[in-house]
Amino acid sequence: MISLSSYYITLLCRTANQKFISALRRKKCIYTNLCFSSCVIMPSWRNCPNTSPFFVSCRRLEASERPLQMVYDYLAAMGYADPVRVQQEAANSDLSCLIRFYKRPVNADQQERTLLKGVFSVRKGKTQLHKWAERQVILCGTCLIVASVKDSLTGKMHILPLVGGKVEEVKRRQHCLMFSSAGSQAQTYFVNFDTLADYQRWHRQASKVSKRQISLVDLSCYSLEAVPEYLFYSQDITHLNLRHNFMSLQGPGGLLNLPRFLQLKSLNLSHNRLGVFPECLCEILTLTELNLSCNNLHSVPEQIGNLQSLQTLSMDGNHLSSLPEELGGLSQLNSLGLSFNNFSHIPAVLERLSSVDKLAMAGNRVDSLELCTLARMSHLKNIDLRLNGLRWVKSESLEAVSQVTQLDLRDNCLDSLDLSSICNLETLHCQRNQLGTLTLSGFTLRMLYASSNRELNRASSTVNIYPVPNQLTHMELSQNLLEYLPDWVCDCRKIEMLDVTHNQLSELPSRLLNSLSLRKLLAGNNRLQRVPDLLDHVPLEALDLQHNKLAKLPESLFYKALNLKYLNVSANSLESIPPSSQSEESLSTLQELYLTGNNLNENCGALLVGHQNLRVLHIAYNQLLSFPASKLSKLELLEELNLSGNKLKTIPSTVSSCKRLHTLIAHSNHITVFPEILNLPEIKLVDLSCNELTEIQLPDSLPATLQELDLTGNSSLMLEHKTLNLFSHITTLKLDQKTTTTPGDSLSASTPWSHGYSEMSGQRNKLCVSVLAVDQFGDGVEACYGIFDGDRNEEVPRLLQCTMGDVLCEEVQHSSVDNVYMCNTFLTSHRKLGMAGQKLGASALLCYIHHEPSDPGGYLSLTVANVGTCQAVLCRDGRPVPLSKVYSLENCTEEMERVKFNKAIITEDNKVSGVTCCSRLLGCSYLSPWVLPKPWVHTESLCSQDEFLILGNRALFERVSYQEAVRTVQAVRDPRAAAKKLCSLAQSYGCKDNIGAVVVSLHIGEDSCTCEPPVSTTEPRGPPLVSVPVSVTSGPTDTATLSSSSGIVSEFNSETSASEVGSEAGSTASDEHATSGPVSRPERRCSLHPATTLPLCGIMVPGSAGTGTHPGLFQRQPSCATFSSNQSDNGLDSDDEAPLEGVISNGSKLEVEVDIHCCAFQLRSGAPDNLKKSPSTSSLFGKKMSNGSVVVPEDSHNLIEVALEAPKKKSGYFTAPAQQDPEDQLIVPPSLEQEVREQLRAQSPIVSGPSAPSTPPSLKDTVWDNPHPPAFASNPVPGPGPVPILQQEVYDTAL
Repeated sequence: MISLSSYYITLLCRTANQKFISALRRKKCIYTNLCFSSCVIMPSWRNCPNTSPFFVSCRRLEASERPLQMVYDYLAAMGYADPVRVQQEAANSDLSCLIRFYKRPVNADQQERTLLKGVFSVRKGKTQLHKWAERQVILCGTCLIVASVKDSLTGKMHILPLVGGKVEEVKRRQHCLMFSSAGSQAQTYFVNFDTLADYQRWHRQASKVSKRQISLVDLSCYSLEAVPEYLFYSQDITHLNLRHNFMSLQGPGGLLNLPRFLQLKSLNLSHNRLGVFPECLCEILTLTELNLSCNNLHSVPEQIGNLQSLQTLSMDGNHLSSLPEELGGLSQLNSLGLSFNNFSHIPAVLERLSSVDKLAMAGNRVDSLELCTLARMSHLKNIDLRLNGLRWVKSESLEAVSQVTQLDLRDNCLDSLDLSSICNLETLHCQRNQLGTLTLSGFTLRMLYASSNRELNRASSTVNIYPVPNQLTHMELSQNLLEYLPDWVCDCRKIEMLDVTHNQLSELPSRLLNSLSLRKLLAGNNRLQRVPDLLDHVPLEALDLQHNKLAKLPESLFYKALNLKYLNVSANSLESIPPSSQSEESLSTLQELYLTGNNLNENCGALLVGHQNLRVLHIAYNQLLSFPASKLSKLELLEELNLSGNKLKTIPSTVSSCKRLHTLIAHSNHITVFPEILNLPEIKLVDLSCNELTEIQLPDSLPATLQELDLTGNSSLMLEHKTLNLFSHITTLKLDQKTTTTPGDSLSASTPWSHGYSEMSGQRNKLCVSVLAVDQFGDGVEACYGIFDGDRNEEVPRLLQCTMGDVLCEEVQHSSVDNVYMCNTFLTSHRKLGMAGQKLGASALLCYIHHEPSDPGGYLSLTVANVGTCQAVLCRDGRPVPLSKVYSLENCTEEMERVKFNKAIITEDNKVSGVTCCSRLLGCSYLSPWVLPKPWVHTESLCSQDEFLILGNRALFERVSYQEAVRTVQAVRDPRAAAKKLCSLAQSYGCKDNIGAVVVSLHIGEDSCTCEPPVSTTEPRGPPLVSVPVSVTSGPTDTATLSSSSGIVSEFNSETSASEVGSEAGSTASDEHATSGPVSRPERRCSLHPATTLPLCGIMVPGSAGTGTHPGLFQRQPSCATFSSNQSDNGLDSDDEAPLEGVISNGSKLEVEVDIHCCAFQLRSGAPDNLKKSPSTSSLFGKKMSNGSVVVPEDSHNLIEVALEAPKKKSGYFTAPAQQDPEDQLIVPPSLEQEVREQLRAQSPIVSGPSAPSTPPSLKDTVWDNPHPPAFASNPVPGPGPVPILQQEVYDTAL
């Protein structure tokens, strides 16, 4: 037998060797002893007893199957279209995580069924007739197997069932046990062990087996082709689970031998690719439960009638279109699963199955339903006809259908529904249809779910129920167009929950709110202008009135609804809130109060005192100038407080009285003094970003519970070394990085966009959303932004964050077609996820701003690609323009049909196999072909009317509409503050999941011109642009340095590690220091309107291309040593102080914004060929780690091993001094030295400011007089006014 495991790599790597390929194809026999796996797991997974839903899928190849063709078909199904690219991907070793070939199948001994195994002296029988001999002894399952040592699994085996038998000690022989089976013809074996440890181990395990009454055997997910022979000796097996295998009919352990189990009652053979119904199963007359789901069955044999004891028969996910008449003779059958087959009507044989009470036919092709058919099936009570494409339900006779109590018609095409003849209906699901009218009988109706029927509008007769449903307890009518509620709703005596959100209601009936049974009322996102007064005490517990037009609430709300625990009135026009009681004593039980987005002032603080049980208070984006200190101290049970977006200058010191407070969010205020919250014992999260903090007064020690502290956007904040060391234990510390202005800053400032982002973890302890943000991507004026949502896992989003930017940059080099390079970026990233992407997955969205390939210097375009539920919206001329496609089963009909066609099981919550609601994800490769990584790609040309771009995950846009998101960003302008506001609003609107938002502010001129518009004297779009005070002298021997007034900021920047201090990817337009006068900088020019440049060794002057790179000069970029704490304790050179933009890590000790995604590709375009690689950049082009660090490229197929091994810093910040990099020099070639000298001498002093410290004598004049000059710190640049210092640095680095 030829081993294809070695041929596989050779074949894929040498696809040009046609002779080898032809020879391999001719030798079909070599395929017949191989296994194929579409989702391979590591051995550690194989040892896990509970691997669901992740499993091994391995089968033996047929003689006609060819591995090459199978690999190509697999890649084509993923989304690769180019045959050449398919060949390249097939040769990639990373593909083994998706598809792999084995030399032989897994044998029974490797399946963790063997408890003990060894070679010992064995004697058979109690007499002395048999001699002692060396034998292989295996304690497997419930049997003792004795075989020859050489052929332990293939030769003759003696199997001794131990259940009910005996395991006894032989006293006359040392370390010897006697094993006896039960029954009249019991057999006995003596086993002599070598050591006492072996003896005790076997005695203990075998005794447990002999005393156990085994009835259930689980062999699922083991790629079996046959049942292990030893199992047939355990005659007491009643339940056998063989799902997710590749069982064959023939062979010693094939399906033909299953009738040997004489007591078998339950048999699960689902997901075995049987192709045909095994008739031999009809001979197991003891069966009561049989599962044959997902086996590509096309018919059921007539012999099924032999199984008279059968009670449950599951045949979901097959290709059945009819059932035999013999099935009707199964009198005891009470459950029949026929979902996701090809039935076009309800089988008539069901009329004879009198014991079946549930009809499960979801996902078939039943397009019409006649109620008279159900009337003839008088035994059916529960009917599931989801996802059938039903177009009409009618009743041709007046015959009543009295037996049906539950009916599920979700996700069909019904435009009207009259079920009045079903007189005993209790529960109806009819969501996501196109219903215009709905008529029901109300005699026994208890639950009605009719959301997302956009045709239910205006006329009160659209939902007609007669008589009044007095038994109705739950009713959901959300996502419709109802203008008012039907009158009968107020007459329901037992209604407990009513959901009418996202309608067009202008009023609520007074009788409804005063109902004595209503406990939960959801009426948000309507047009309500008033809420009726409460006349008496009501049992209302939850009230949601957000997104209406309310100016006030009923005065008696809180002291009439004493059971009220949840109230959300966000996004209204409230100017005050009602009092908690009529007297000083309050009986309020309110626990959660959401008041965000109203017009409340500080007077409302006094009215909150009565709610002493309050745990969550959101009062963000109101008009609060202060919060009464005495009132805040009364809220002792408060756990979460959100005061963002107000006009607060301070938070009262009485906040320290809230001992249970764990979350304080107060960003976007005018707070100047850090609140006294670090003494609270349970504090976990503090967000004081976008304020005016100047200093922080800290206690001697911080609480161990503090996990996240956000201080970004406080431009005047200066932190001492002691403060930073106290912060060292915080998991996530977000700070602005104060640095000198470098050429990188100039390039950043010259880009026609800036960004801000925000992430919130909600109620979960881990953040499963990651952001990619690169303002300068590639060589020219380009940018890349992305957001990745792992739902419940954080590994895949981090991996995508670290790798996807590099993958995009590589793909752009290979193709100029947007659909091609974006699609390949997603597919390659899917492959690079490695083992992590088999079980886990994530939604992903990537935005690439670039020039058209046909006109590299002209128009700008925005290319967006996404999978899953992450979305992007562009604000154009004040209106939202959606750019993405939501790939969820509920929102995309085409994807639903594709998943149904591939026979996936879609659960009632519209999830593929109960795992995910998305039909396209990166990762989750074990769900292929149902879930694919191929993205939606869309390209939009940018114009001057485009104001900004918003990226968000599912949780954001479920709560915040496109229109509201656009209005929110327009009102805030600053990208960082806008992103934070979007997340805060989503939380206040009731979101409990992870939230992520990215806001990209665009400044595109006419015809996509990227020239900077003239400086305006009007109020800027966001916080004013400021710069560090600097001074530049006119002489060629003087160097311009930072003013000593920068003090702590300067020292902080020079010594703090980039892997420890970072910022939250905030607005790139608001991170500099304030100055006393106007600031000018080099004017940004585009290639459509170029200006003159001064060819001084690549030094940029006003009018030069702000984003270009001189052919002979390339900009220094961060290297591995810059970000890795393995190099030194601080990890940052004194000249590495440029703002580091880009990948934001979620799980490192400190989040750092690092521009590492495109540095390699900027160097690649402008690097001379003869440069030598320096040690400091030896790993510049390595893989990024999850904390923003860079590691050397590895051959590992599993990138999660790299991304999750981020360095964890445990010591202080300043234990090692910063080191000057000797290579950070500007080299002036001798041929240009005289020209540069003359140009600089011709300039006059252009920057005014505090005088700079004197330059050390050792540095004066050396640049001009030395053949090999040292570092040139800064260069005077001509211009009309003060400009930032431009530091040019040259590397002797070869790519």
